Amino acid sequence: MAKPDIQQVKQRFGIIGNSPDLNRAIDIALQVAPTDMSVLVTGESGVGKESFPQIIHQFSHRKHGTYIAVNCGSIPEGTIDSELFGHEKGSFTGATGERKGYFEVANGGTLFLDEVGELPLSTQARLLRVLETGEFIKVGSSKVEKTDVRVVAATNLDMITATRNGKFREDLYYRLNTVPIRMPALRERKDDIPLLFRKFASDCAEKYSMPPISLTDGARQMLKDYYWPGNIRQLKNITEQISIIEQTREITSEILKLYLPANEVGLVPVGTINSSEQKSFNNEREILYQVLFDMKKDMNDLKKIVHDIVAGNLKASDIVSPVMDKHEKALTPVVVSSTSERSAHMPVKDEVRTIIPTSGIAEADVIETPEYEEETLSLQDVEKDMIIKALERHNGKRKNAAQDLKISERTLYRKIKEYNLEDL
Repeated sequence: MAKPDIQQVKQRFGIIGNSPDLNRAIDIALQVAPTDMSVLVTGESGVGKESFPQIIHQFSHRKHGTYIAVNCGSIPEGTIDSELFGHEKGSFTGATGERKGYFEVANGGTLFLDEVGELPLSTQARLLRVLETGEFIKVGSSKVEKTDVRVVAATNLDMITATRNGKFREDLYYRLNTVPIRMPALRERKDDIPLLFRKFASDCAEKYSMPPISLTDGARQMLKDYYWPGNIRQLKNITEQISIIEQTREITSEILKLYLPANEVGLVPVGTINSSEQKSFNNEREILYQVLFDMKKDMNDLKKIVHDIVAGNLKASDIVSPVMDKHEKALTPVVVSSTSERSAHMPVKDEVRTIIPTSGIAEADVIETPEYEEETLSLQDVEKDMIIKALERHNGKRKNAAQDLKISERTLYRKIKEYNLEDL
């Protein structure tokens, strides 16, 4: 059977956009559709993952069979096994009769398991058996039953992390992930954003019998620069809000700004973060940086002393014993100004004389040391260097780099733009 044209598939399933990543995802779905391989669709919430199981089903030999979509995250843990595999009468409280599960009902068809990462571990074991052998057992039964179901799963979780944390079975992950399809986030499809906005505005205008709204050039650019944490779902909601509320049909950037939630956590538009927010994006990390800087300063002081000893600038006769406070009985470092006329309480800004602790000499001499230039490294330099190294480690994959740095993708994208690292 000839593979259908991607544009025809988009029209049939209402998919808007010309992003290469989007076209690639659709192409993979069309290639895998004639087979019986399991497919795992990944992507953030709201990107439109639910379209791909339908594409796979409609272009497979199972298209005349049953198609069932199951949201695994919305089913209580105590009833998920019964929903998927069925139960016998009296198998648990409330089981007043026999019930067929989705795997039995969808026999010969396709079962779409949305939010598959939310399945409890006990259910994951039963699901793995169905995928490997086509066999399952109803709750409260001992009879093994057979089914022939094509499973397409979807999740917005990082499944690699979930498997490492023991929240998802590794063997089930690889069984579901026979063919992976990644749906790109809306911010990765900037040129598609105005197209989607126009489509949603047109649909809303037709539904409520009103003229469609349009965007000025400034508003269009603002729309493309926004981060869109809610992806297509959020864009549709905002488009419908503007269509209903605004009286003017031409939307400027000033009007659009009122609808982009810039003051909510995780919903900050790109390019609108002030400098104070940039410096405090992660307080724990800044504390760590400060500790590292203090350690670096101590190491530089130690290097200077060692250098002076090796160079012969510091002799044994120049080394003095520590000053012991008679009351505290503790070692006390002493710093004396090189200018004798200065008061002991005045701040020292010029060359300093240091008493270096050792043993064997009765009186303390004051020695001069040359001014030492410490290598300086700002917080921004360290931050930029860490981002560059993380991107290099992950071959430019920003999602993986963000996970490595323990920051959100939003923060990483903002920092990349701030330090002009877009080419990495």
